[in-house]
Amino acid sequence: MTKRTGFVFRRDSLALTVARGLIGEGLHDYASGLFLAAPRRTGKSTFLREDLLPQCLKQDWLPVYVDLWADREKDPAELISSAIAVALVPYEKGIRKLAKSAGIEKLNFLRTLSWDFTQPQLPEGATLTQALELLNNASQKMIVLIIDEAQHALTSEAGVNAMFALKAARDELNQGLERGNGGLRLVLTGSNRDKLAHLVLNKNQPFYGSSITPFPLLGKDFTQAYTAHLNSHLAQTNQFSAANIDAAFDLVGRRPELLRTIIGDVALELGEAQNLGELLRNSAQLLRAGVWEEFESTYNALTLPQRAVLRVMADRAYDNQPFAPFADTTVLAVGEVLKALNSDVVPGTQTIQAAIDSLREKELVWKSSRGAYALEDKAFGEWLRQRRG
Repeated sequence: MTKRTGFVFRRDSLALTVARGLIGEGLHDYASGLFLAAPRRTGKSTFLREDLLPQCLKQDWLPVYVDLWADREKDPAELISSAIAVALVPYEKGIRKLAKSAGIEKLNFLRTLSWDFTQPQLPEGATLTQALELLNNASQKMIVLIIDEAQHALTSEAGVNAMFALKAARDELNQGLERGNGGLRLVLTGSNRDKLAHLVLNKNQPFYGSSITPFPLLGKDFTQAYTAHLNSHLAQTNQFSAANIDAAFDLVGRRPELLRTIIGDVALELGEAQNLGELLRNSAQLLRAGVWEEFESTYNALTLPQRAVLRVMADRAYDNQPFAPFADTTVLAVGEVLKALNSDVVPGTQTIQAAIDSLREKELVWKSSRGAYALEDKAFGEWLRQRRG
């Protein structure tokens, strides 16, 4: 286990930029929704919890955060509904007054006053639009619904329906409002751009027409601050170089947790270290080599058709194109890869389907509830392309 350093790095400027975009100010306009994509363990969730949530509170908005990977046994729709129900609890008294008052026709499901606020769930029959409208009325604040790992919603029909419901709620709550005032804003993030893109790719998806925004990875300002923190605990004659820390950080894909692992390994040798830069580089390369070795072992255990399908999927992902398993172009592409692999197999739709089914069992390929496919771990696809030179 990596020893905690106590180091905290705030990204206040980025949080403020996102906040301004949510109300249509500044260079970016995220009023209709922000879709952030970044590889796993690059600090995205930390930014949401430690920087964006506080910034929303500073703006006097009401942030509601839900991580769809917090409990992967539960349906994503249930997790979203529960998060909204929990956000409503502090406003119980005001809600009961609203329910008794005249003219709240759209909230008539509350008139029975049968809602048990001790349970983290909405009343039976309540829609997400109704619940969010109620929260908006009760709090008198703009709601910012932040859904981490939003692509997981696509794994169930109820999750997909929840995404459509959130789009409807956004349209309903923002209708007629002046720009930047009240209503509902959505921030959806994903650790796999290709999966997240299935929410916006075509007209049958809930947020068709929206675009995916790459989440800015931690830069040199992070490594400089981290280096200063580390050096404050070391002798003046045994200091890290910010450039060396940044180079090691690059080798592990700008992932803070992996950088801390490297520092922990190097710390064991600090007493005798004459070249901290070389130690950092070696440790980072060993760590990356271990990941690649695991990828190599997994790949070598696959059949040739499975390898061919993976390679075509990786190419489609690299070109930001969807993977259509039974399209003629896909069958031809898989056939070309099989030839390059010296295989005599002539692929057809059955061969491709069987390969996909096996790859899903091995958790290498992901499938949405509506039949869209993507690599489970995009890093695997990047390694595969690099392996091919």
